[in-house]
This record gives sequence, C-alpha cells and structure tokens, in this order.
Amino acid sequence: MKLLLDKCVSLRTRAALAAAGRDAVWAGDWSPDPGDEAILEAARRESRVLITLDKDFGELAAAFGQPHCGIVRLVDIHPGGRLCVP
Repeated sequence: MKLLLDKCVSLRTRAALAAAGRDAVWAGDWSPDPGDEAILEAARRESRVLITLDKDFGELAAAFGQPHCGIVRLVDIHPGGRLCVP
C-alpha cells in the first residue's frame, strides 16, 4: 500500500514507515504547500492513501465529491507525535 502523509503528520512517522518497508511520501517535502485539494489530488493520481490529522480532507471527499484512494484521519495524536508501525 502506498501512502501520502499530510504535512501535519510528523516527519518521524515517515521515517518509521520507511524503516518498516512502507512506501510513504511526506507532503512536508513539497514547497510551497500546494493546499489540501492539490494534496488529495496528488494522492489519488499516485494511488496513495492519504494519512492526515486534518478534517478538511473528509469534507473535500464527502461534501464536494473529490475522488481519492482512501483517507485515514488520525485522531487524538499531537502533530509531533509518532505513529507506531508494526
């Protein structure tokens, strides 16, 4: 499974995912920030599941019908927190 981590997900999370052999791209590497719509479109175009702490992506998908390959919203995680990877 290919993942796109929103910039609010820590860079350490990408490192942990890479160490676990996951294909993960971090939107924080993109400069300047392209905005939520462009991030969601990039995830869809590259067949990546978007991982985020932001509620706005769900609104783009549900209310506005923007296509996607999956959105996982992490809750109760501080933006600097680490996502544990098995």
